[in-house]
Amino acid sequence: MEPHMEEVVFDSSFFRIYKNGNVHRLYRPPIVAAGVDDATGVVSKDVVLDTGTGLFVRVYLPKGQEPGKKLPLLVYFHGGGFIIESADSATYHNYLNAVAAVAGVLVVSVNYRLAPENPLPAGYEDSWAALLWAVSRKDDWLAEHGDTARVFVAGDSAGGNILYLD
Repeated sequence: MEPHMEEVVFDSSFFRIYKNGNVHRLYRPPIVAAGVDDATGVVSKDVVLDTGTGLFVRVYLPKGQEPGKKLPLLVYFHGGGFIIESADSATYHNYLNAVAAVAGVLVVSVNYRLAPENPLPAGYEDSWAALLWAVSRKDDWLAEHGDTARVFVAGDSAGGNILYLD
């Protein structure tokens, strides 16, 4: 049956839940691929932390690091009310490119699972797992460029709530 023909059991300005359990987000920000940002020179890549849940992080490395000098590490949790936005949305990708470039920090942006398909505490659990991963330095960029003695956490909206509880 077509999604528009299914019975809606919950309808909000952000998403609809259908009787069959499917969720349709009415607002989905544009997604941006990782890579080199022409404006800032920041390079980004996605790292999958858990294939079962789809948890991944986007890591941002600013250009022009001095050899052997470690950068402060910023772990960022995106906003969106736990139901929209993502680490790869244009909103956060563009913002964190600028932050990495201007502040000279290595950024790890966490793409936690969204509700309602993944009720809380899934977003908190993903965020905690990503924070532990970031400080473990298991990634080449983190091991080579990240200073785990200088770790900062930040976020907005739902992301601010996550970092408060982590």
